[in-house]
Amino acid sequence: MGAVVGTLTMQTKQRRPSRDKADDDLEMTMVCHRPEGLDQLEAQTNFSKRELQVLYRGFKNECPSGIVNEETFKQIYSQFFPHGDASTYAHYLFNAFDAGHTGSIKFEDFVTALSILLRGSVTEKLQWTFNLYDINRDGYINKEEMTDIVRAIYDMMGKYTYPVLKTDAPKQHVDAFFQKMDKNRDGVVTLDEFILSCQEDENIMRSLQLFENVI
Repeated sequence: MGAVVGTLTMQTKQRRPSRDKADDDLEMTMVCHRPEGLDQLEAQTNFSKRELQVLYRGFKNECPSGIVNEETFKQIYSQFFPHGDASTYAHYLFNAFDAGHTGSIKFEDFVTALSILLRGSVTEKLQWTFNLYDINRDGYINKEEMTDIVRAIYDMMGKYTYPVLKTDAPKQHVDAFFQKMDKNRDGVVTLDEFILSCQEDENIMRSLQLFENVI
């Protein structure tokens, strides 16, 4: 969860001098994709209008067209992990942000997901994380999916973080995950099992609160 939220908010925290609403509205008309109005986004998310303005400027700075494709997303995300290969994890993360399965992320997609991760309820945050892990979107997390996610995280963090990583470490991590999460031992983890197991884990619950005031 930390890897998801921390890197995605770092670039939006660069605040620029205050400008009035007319400037912001004018700016929104000058990109290839025009986001929904600030009033509508404010109603749909847990961000204030001022926070949305700051987020939008950061988003537009990285993506002047107003739309992020997967390759651009990978390039941006990889900047935060110079010692590893973040491309695979960024692929999974991109798919989670691309809620409409359009092959691109618009500002609305970005702030909707960020609103959940930063300001959503515990259940909303866990549902979003479950969807990230449920790669084939069939409503279950199986061992193959979890292994792919874990390997992607290890690759992303790089050899400097895990200098003596054993080859079977991802398998051990996945086995521990299923031992904890797969309550009925049927080989898959459902959303209900995932939420229940996370709520029983104090470390996971603390991690969900780390970025609530990041913006």
